[in-house]
Amino acid sequence: MEKTAKSPFRSYLWLIFVILIAVWLLQTLKGNSETYSYGQMKSDLDEGSIVSASITPDAAGNAGYVTVVFKNGLTQRVYVTNVSDSEKLLRDNGLDPVVRDRSMVNWVVNILLPIVLLAVVMVFLLSAILGPPPSQSANSKMFTFGKSRAVITNGDGKITFEDVAGLREEKEDLSEIVDFLKDPAKYTNLGARIPKGVLLEGAPGTGKTLLAKAVAGEAKVPFLSISGSDFVEMFVGVGASRVRDLFEEAKKHAPCIVFIDEIDAVARRRGTGLGGGHDEREQTLNQLLVEMDGFTENSGIIVMAATNRVDILDPAILRPGRFDRKITVQRPDVGGREEILKVHSRNKKLSEDVDLEKIARTTAGFTGADLENLLNEAAIGAAKGNHPFISMEQVNNAFIKTGIGTEKKSRIISEKEKKITAYHETGHAILFHVLPDVGPVYTVSIIPTGVGAGGYTMPLPEKDEMYLTKGKMLQDIMVSLGGRIAEEIIFGDITTGASADIKQATKVARSMVTRYGMSENVGVVCYDDDEDEVFIGKDLAHAKAHSEEISGQIDREVRAIIDDCYAKAKEIILQHEDILHKCAALLLEKEKIGREEFEALFSEG
Repeated sequence: MEKTAKSPFRSYLWLIFVILIAVWLLQTLKGNSETYSYGQMKSDLDEGSIVSASITPDAAGNAGYVTVVFKNGLTQRVYVTNVSDSEKLLRDNGLDPVVRDRSMVNWVVNILLPIVLLAVVMVFLLSAILGPPPSQSANSKMFTFGKSRAVITNGDGKITFEDVAGLREEKEDLSEIVDFLKDPAKYTNLGARIPKGVLLEGAPGTGKTLLAKAVAGEAKVPFLSISGSDFVEMFVGVGASRVRDLFEEAKKHAPCIVFIDEIDAVARRRGTGLGGGHDEREQTLNQLLVEMDGFTENSGIIVMAATNRVDILDPAILRPGRFDRKITVQRPDVGGREEILKVHSRNKKLSEDVDLEKIARTTAGFTGADLENLLNEAAIGAAKGNHPFISMEQVNNAFIKTGIGTEKKSRIISEKEKKITAYHETGHAILFHVLPDVGPVYTVSIIPTGVGAGGYTMPLPEKDEMYLTKGKMLQDIMVSLGGRIAEEIIFGDITTGASADIKQATKVARSMVTRYGMSENVGVVCYDDDEDEVFIGKDLAHAKAHSEEISGQIDREVRAIIDDCYAKAKEIILQHEDILHKCAALLLEKEKIGREEFEALFSEG
């Protein structure tokens, strides 16, 4: 965006102010600084050394200044109290003094100069109190309220597809857009129409915005970027005006790319939700629909947008002719994660023990942003410890910090609570190790974390999973209940520490019954209510998709799944009760153990 140019007059106001003050002071104080006296003037007149003179009266006209010129060219000035007597004295000595215009002198010195000084002082005071006056240019806030806030970046090619790692298929889909922007005639000669819009959808942090920048960098065309929230204001008509201005600006830079980040802020489904059907956001969306595929032609303009909530977008904006192509940006697989780690480690000093391939295998489910944050936290930890390189130890610490939270080692905990936590976490860890589809265990700790937990057990998924099986989900429920079971076996009592585990187990069991059809008694039917639909822009008066009888049956089936998993998990932990005691004792001694130390307990047994 262009910056408002500063006025030259305002830039030099201080200089003008100082000059005027100096002139005024000289005019006011000059009389007090004269060294030439009236007696000396009379003496010089008697000697005949003065050749000419002039008189400048003051405001009243009685007093003033007499300026005399000597034969040698020098001048002197004397203040007189009686102008008439001084004029007579000069004429008696054969001189014809010049008497200045009294009205002009008085007006300039006594009226105009003080007014100008006062005006300058007022300007500076107002500037200091109210700030700079609003400009009447195109950048004035008053006149640019309905202007687009898009940031225009020239196609300098700083970000290209080489900077985007782990998204091979996505880059292939977008390469056609780049080719069209470089050589549009190649497609138009065959009657092909390039997609008017490309919608990038995917989880947060997967690289949607980076992909859009890379397309502009590869094609070397202008890139106009704006957020969806920049369109919406409380004043009616502002959003639609900004949409019009955005596309007008894009036409001036065509061919170009218009990128709208988080488009769900402005393109939600119309006529639904809690806010009614006729609001400022909908007017903005209507204008966006018209600009993308309406009566006006926007040749050479490709609209790209990113969102992680494609389910709440209005169907009109998703139809062909607006967003013709939808590209799903998925979480990277193990190969993609390794490529991303190589990109983010270019400017980082890694020690020889850092294995990027191993990090990629142990970070299943991480997005590109997660991996960048992991290496950045490792670099911060290395710098904090004054290490010259980033070691694998710092990476492991960053992995725990980003996955679980910062450990609160200074927190004071009683020995009883430490013992309860040790057995609780060991219960989780045993099930992680024994059950085939979960785990293995990465770290077991009884150090409190920033999420409010007394400890944690972190598994280490070694492979990417596209689907969840029924057996895997049942084992997840069993693992969640392991801590509660261990407390019950050892202490004969239970604590509130398992509340989050119970909530997670119940959520998985209910999804199995209502969403995935994994219950024989309820059947292969989806009973998922989507109770939060009203908050994502769908139906307010949403009715349940099943009867009260089915609701009761669902509750009974969820309870049966939880009870069955509880019984099976308890049996496994009782079979490994010796490991339960050994691991708890080791945790009380060291507070945190790794995978090798934990698995060694089973080898000893």
